Amino acid sequence: MRVDPVVLIGPDWVTLEPLAREHAPEIAAASRDVRELWFTSAPTPETAEAWIDGRLAAQQPATGLTFVVRDKNGELVGSSSYCHVDPANRRLEIGYTWYTQSVRRTGVNTESKLLLLGHAFDELGCVAVEFRTHFFNSTSRAAIERLGAKLDGILRSHQVLSDGSRRDTVVYSILDIEWPAVRNNLRFRLDR
Repeated sequence: MRVDPVVLIGPDWVTLEPLAREHAPEIAAASRDVRELWFTSAPTPETAEAWIDGRLAAQQPATGLTFVVRDKNGELVGSSSYCHVDPANRRLEIGYTWYTQSVRRTGVNTESKLLLLGHAFDELGCVAVEFRTHFFNSTSRAAIERLGAKLDGILRSHQVLSDGSRRDTVVYSILDIEWPAVRNNLRFRLDR
């Protein structure tokens, strides 16, 4: 399983394109509309370049791919990544997702995840796609559950954060056998 760069185009809300250094000005601009939360790692205008460097350093066909998310008007409104790719077990994680405040609770995340999950299951042949978030990120947890992902468990004291606090990581997944029902639900939500 190789995660090669690809552009994913939705019918109504978004286009996802592979991250490039040239996106730096747009990411810096978009990050002005991102609410900073102590338990997330979204870029800020000041850290946009370093954030891009970090995501590009993790971007290899066997390890992952970061996408920028553009709305239907072509404006960069966020990012999401395939990460922690496990080719031997045909698994990957969708993570490092952030969106501007202006597109939250719209069809942007739903269509983005529909495209990412569809590519992972239908093109890459994944048997499972994971989502992970901080225990205290209740907004992210609710969004992941609305996608149809099931709770696998909580990894307690999973990571030590830069401030010295410990992150309890909540792990969710969708299996390939669940994908048809999840796809139908996401399409239904977008059609409402």
